[in-house]
Amino acid sequence: MNTLANPVPIWPGSLPIQEISCKTPADFPSPAQDLAVNRIDLNDILIQHPEATYFMQVKGNSMTGAGIDDGDRLIVDRAITPRHNHIVIAEIDGEVTVKRLYAKNGLLKLKAENATYPDLVPSPGQQWSVWGVVTYIIKATP
Repeated sequence: MNTLANPVPIWPGSLPIQEISCKTPADFPSPAQDLAVNRIDLNDILIQHPEATYFMQVKGNSMTGAGIDDGDRLIVDRAITPRHNHIVIAEIDGEVTVKRLYAKNGLLKLKAENATYPDLVPSPGQQWSVWGVVTYIIKATP
């Protein structure tokens, strides 16, 4: 089971960052391209519900198939109702994990995105809850 570091709340406020108002090509840039610089706030772009959103850091590799690796930071929104196929933060018997929610045809389970990890199927009487839906994955580049 993946464990996650303590959530870090996202506080209302502004940290303006420069944005170049053009699409960034993955090939060679055009020298004739006119680049305009604006200030943006990542909170405005990444966070839909500031009062219900927090960061968590991933520890483990059960979600590598979903592009979530050890050390990544997740933006989690508690205001979004978890649905089938969402990636969620869940607590099961006091342990916190990140998994893909499978809720279909009366079956409920938390699916790992790494074949070496089993799915988690809540058993009767087991204490578990969903803390929120993962909306973004933040990665450091090597």
